[in-house]
Amino acid sequence: MFSKKELKLAGALAVCLLVIGVISYAAFPLQAPPEPLRLMFNVAAGNVLFNHKIHAAVSGYGLSCGDCHHTLSEDEYADAQSCSECHELDEGDEEMPKRADAFHLQCINCHKDFEAGPIECTGCHAL
Repeated sequence: MFSKKELKLAGALAVCLLVIGVISYAAFPLQAPPEPLRLMFNVAAGNVLFNHKIHAAVSGYGLSCGDCHHTLSEDEYADAQSCSECHELDEGDEEMPKRADAFHLQCINCHKDFEAGPIECTGCHAL
């Protein structure tokens, strides 16, 4: 079948390729995208998986940053983080609704206005 010399050579080659692979992976790590692709919102009514890429892409819905991040100026969009930065999870009022109320107002109204996307609870709260 194979001689000991051939098996040692194959083993040494496998180890060399493994070392090269590990070094390459460490030297060239994947860069995080500048904006999220998908967001998971963990809520009591059922988790919501929001596909940010489809909403923002020109080939998708083509929404601009300001359509959702409604209170930011254009130079702040690159620093936009979680909605929870402004909208608290459990507390809110008419000026600053809590996060769930803000999502319901923003998302459902947009879905209704453009007749796109779910408007029933189970359309978003599916996971």
